[in-house]
Amino acid sequence: MAVMFFPEPSNVPEQPLVQTILEPLLDNFQYWFNEATVLLTAPESNCLDVDNRRTLIERIRVAEKEVATVRVLLAATDGQAGIEPLMVRDWHHLVAQYWQVARQVRQTNYSIQPGDDST
Repeated sequence: MAVMFFPEPSNVPEQPLVQTILEPLLDNFQYWFNEATVLLTAPESNCLDVDNRRTLIERIRVAEKEVATVRVLLAATDGQAGIEPLMVRDWHHLVAQYWQVARQVRQTNYSIQPGDDST
């Protein structure tokens, strides 16, 4: 995991600015990772390939741990730590992948109506 530290106090953004940007961003990622875990462990997601679902769940768990670590480092350094942009990009890609999977689950589950004998 890549976390940036600001070694020179003169280079450190004001703590409120860092908190204003990073904390809501981390909250947002945490929210979507939780939503993904709920969906991927729900019976509705049984329409997905088991291995792909398992891999996605594992990637989400790793990302959740990374978010938690960044929160701890941010708190421990009084806001003098930041997130490597590539890490944010990877988390964003993971959330976007979840959105695609969620759409697939919805489409599959809504296309099968109660009493539908085509399955």
